[in-house]
Amino acid sequence: MAEPKRLYDGFIPGSHTVDGYAAGGFTFAGMSHRGSILALPSGIRAWSVRDMAGLTPDSLKDVLAEPAGSIEFLLVGTGDSLQPLQKDIRSLLHAHHIRCDPMATAHAISTYNILLEEKRLVAAALIATG
Repeated sequence: MAEPKRLYDGFIPGSHTVDGYAAGGFTFAGMSHRGSILALPSGIRAWSVRDMAGLTPDSLKDVLAEPAGSIEFLLVGTGDSLQPLQKDIRSLLHAHHIRCDPMATAHAISTYNILLEEKRLVAAALIATG
């Protein structure tokens, strides 16, 4: 017997607001996900980063794989409080013409939703805590 098709396999295509954040996860597109996420122009995907130590150039490969010019701002939700981005991360994003702004995850979600509503070229890398 064939395995049933999964509705969610770590990626939901399309731009979506993030509707909620609690208990170590997020709600969006009528569903919930426990863990960190990347909200990209191509869709929302599960992200394996659990804390700022996991934020590496390799962990941003999906951000950098988006079409050139499709992301102007990357909001980085750093967890419960603001934490600075490493210099190599800032340099990497700058080399791809992406401005980045770290902030606590709850604030990053609010800012992301506003900029998305304004049709800005925005993405978010959101670290879940709790």
